[in-house]
Amino acid sequence: MKLTREKRYRFTNDLYVALVVMHLFIGAGVYFIPKFSNLYFTITALFFIGKVIFVPNSAKTMWVLFGCAYIAAAESFFRMTGGGLFYEFSKYYIILLVLMGMFFNGVSGKGYPYFFYLILLLPSVLVASMTLGYDLNFRTSIAFVLSGPVCLGASALFCYDKRLTQEQLLQVLACMSFPIIAMMLYLFLYNPSIKDVLKGTGSNFAASGGYGPNQVASLLGLGMVALTVRFFLKSPSFFLKVFNLILLALVSFRALVTFSRGGVITAIIMLMGFLVVFYAHSRFKQRQQIIGALALLFVGVMITWSIAATQTEGMIENRYTNKNAGGEKKEDISTGRVSLFVREFQGFLDHPFLGVGANGMKQVRLEEEGKIIASHNEVSRLFSEHGIFGVLILCILIFKPLVYRTTHKGNLLFYSFLIFWFATINHSAMRIAAPGFIYGLSLLNIVHEKKRPILRKQLKQ
Repeated sequence: MKLTREKRYRFTNDLYVALVVMHLFIGAGVYFIPKFSNLYFTITALFFIGKVIFVPNSAKTMWVLFGCAYIAAAESFFRMTGGGLFYEFSKYYIILLVLMGMFFNGVSGKGYPYFFYLILLLPSVLVASMTLGYDLNFRTSIAFVLSGPVCLGASALFCYDKRLTQEQLLQVLACMSFPIIAMMLYLFLYNPSIKDVLKGTGSNFAASGGYGPNQVASLLGLGMVALTVRFFLKSPSFFLKVFNLILLALVSFRALVTFSRGGVITAIIMLMGFLVVFYAHSRFKQRQQIIGALALLFVGVMITWSIAATQTEGMIENRYTNKNAGGEKKEDISTGRVSLFVREFQGFLDHPFLGVGANGMKQVRLEEEGKIIASHNEVSRLFSEHGIFGVLILCILIFKPLVYRTTHKGNLLFYSFLIFWFATINHSAMRIAAPGFIYGLSLLNIVHEKKRPILRKQLKQ
């Protein structure tokens, strides 16, 4: 696979700032203008498909990545504002884009384990066809639980060993941050005063745009990472450092006040992974600059946390120390997720070979408890619904990237991408497309740019 020409996609800093401002206007437009979200969604979806179709083959890989990154990051924004076609649209859209990319640019033969991974998903469908009752629609149930894993498999196949420069990867991250910035402003307009909607230390729907705090916080956390990486790697001037730091503070504040911890904690772990790798790969002079930037970042973090604590009347501190609104320690830090995990693992022990089938644990809980309870954990779902095939799937997903990393060490965000995938599927399953697509980014082959030699004319004597 030839290295795509980076110069065609270069976001100058001026263009980056302009696109950020444009998305701030988009966020305001979605809030103030009825049906603007539908228009925004339609233009976005058609724009990236058109780009992938009509740009030269050498440019298609980047536009596939741009489109996938943008739609994955915008998913909760479209859902909360009613802009999308249907709930699972983003996953199907990403699958469509990467299939188009495969058609034009092919896939690496070394990515064959992900073909095997997709095949291993099929037995659960056959089991589900025999076990799902009438209360759970077979087609929609299967589509709901398998659209995420298939999105991951397709993204992994497309991204595997695709050669990009670090500059191109940063452009993909920038593209990912734009819709999150638009969502951030929308959230400020939707809920300008956190004090007015405080109801304890539980996840706050009103502070999350009236939508699921877990999903919103996950994508805001992803925005925190994208902006922090840009702060360190693409902010050469003092203005850009302050500009990105302010954006980071605003996105971080909205992530905190959702009171959903999973997305924020995941972002923090991702950033720790990035900073360790970045520092380890830096020379002495660059390390001094990193320390200086860290000091500035620390000040921004402390100010943001202080404002969040003030606006939530100290409840955010209780939330992150696992206390209730009265300051009393809670017994279950997982808010019921551990018991769900244990119950699903029991499903694996009861059906170790083929599992209970795709979405089968919902059927089991419906029969035993009389109500449908969705899983928050994709790992336990793999075990219970796929049996021994789920164990093989998890081994492929964990060990294949780690083996690939042994010979391809150029991706500074490799561990951060894997952390996002694994942490998110453990607290939010695969409700959003982002974990599957971000997993694919860990398989990119990031190479160093070759500097062009400077040609000098020889002076005549």
